[in-house]
Amino acid sequence: MAEFDVDLFVIGGGSGGVRAARIAAGHGAKVMIAEEYRMGGTCVIRGCVPKKLLVYSSHIRHEIEDAAGFGWTIPTATFDWPTLIANKDREIARLEAAYTANVEKSGARVVKSRAVFEDPHTLRLANGEAVTARYVLIATGGAPNHGAGIPGIEHVISSNEVFHLTALPKRIVIQGGGYIALEFACIFAGFGSDVTLVYRGGNILRGFDEDVRSHVRAEMEKNGITILTGCTVSKVDKHGEEFTAHLSNGSSIASDQVMFAIGRHPAVANLGLETTGVAINPANGGIAVDSFSKTSVPSIYAIGDVTHRTNLTPVAIREGHAFADTVFGPRTVEVDHADIPTAVFSQPEVGTVGLTETEARAKFSHVDIYKTSFRPMKATMSGRDTRVLMKLVVDGTTDRVVGCHIVGDGAAEMVQLLGIAVKMKATKADFDATMALHPTAAEELVTMRTVTARYVREAAE
Repeated sequence: MAEFDVDLFVIGGGSGGVRAARIAAGHGAKVMIAEEYRMGGTCVIRGCVPKKLLVYSSHIRHEIEDAAGFGWTIPTATFDWPTLIANKDREIARLEAAYTANVEKSGARVVKSRAVFEDPHTLRLANGEAVTARYVLIATGGAPNHGAGIPGIEHVISSNEVFHLTALPKRIVIQGGGYIALEFACIFAGFGSDVTLVYRGGNILRGFDEDVRSHVRAEMEKNGITILTGCTVSKVDKHGEEFTAHLSNGSSIASDQVMFAIGRHPAVANLGLETTGVAINPANGGIAVDSFSKTSVPSIYAIGDVTHRTNLTPVAIREGHAFADTVFGPRTVEVDHADIPTAVFSQPEVGTVGLTETEARAKFSHVDIYKTSFRPMKATMSGRDTRVLMKLVVDGTTDRVVGCHIVGDGAAEMVQLLGIAVKMKATKADFDATMALHPTAAEELVTMRTVTARYVREAAE
């Protein structure tokens, strides 16, 4: 009789858990994966994928408005929110089925159930079944965090509920200044909603390059979004179908919906971790892991947002793949978390990889900045008031490009490829030696020749 029922038990059917299960099964492991909600996890079901579909939809309004400059006369267009949501739901159901099928094709077993630890090798399913595993991988992701309780918090929606609204809000207040808050502010503004963004900090997109932060804010405000910084929502009242958000600065805003997108916390509650001895990282509330995603318990690993390292879907996928290769495959793989490209699908969108100017100046003694802002070619015909920002951050000593930052249409696609150059340690001379592709916005990345700012840190005596 086998010592364990399975070689690997994965808790969580999101992108990271699914990748780990499939790769481990491909290495010959006997694998079971448990998901209590829907296969695909946050990204597929109520995150990146449905969000991007809504971004596409809301951006169509801009295309319609721009058409006249190119000679098109388009009759008055109408938009139907229930149709969009129904079509989105069909696509997400298709993807969920594909995720399940791909896991099962790999040889792993999928169970639609919550799984709770009874000890480091034993999981109890919701139906009472106990399963023993040689290794357990925790991939439960994260959940929206509304922060400290305020009066009326029960009236607030999160990024979970926003995908299932039965009607498009004519007015919405969104609290937050990061990815999710900005993306939904732009989505709703694109559909014609009156949007107010409330953020406690001095400016949106904390942690991004300062020029990016300023540029995105200016572009969002041009698009009619009201951005209030330095304050928070302190109370929410409901009056029939309407709401009043009271702010810490003493003002108030009436709306049809109030949404909080102020952050997410690791989904570690009610997993039975106290029975295992798995340590929690006191700095971020996530499961503490080493560079190979191993927890403080030798048989238990954790990947993705539940560790609260770098909360991006491709990172969870890479970590899951590396775990499976290391534990069940022929090679040891350590994930490199440096120079991860990322995007904010605001309108205009943001793409960035590597160091910000502030980070580079703290790290290197000589830093050169190459920056340009220009009106995109399309806008010269459409008449739209928008500008693109492109910025390269260069280590002035080695000439290596250590950061790339773009705001504008196609920024994410450009930065995905720029990520290769940054990862390969390309120099500014390499960029300069690359022939431009005309006419494109991206050609600016290889034609910027003039240093717009140079910083030299004096050596300490």
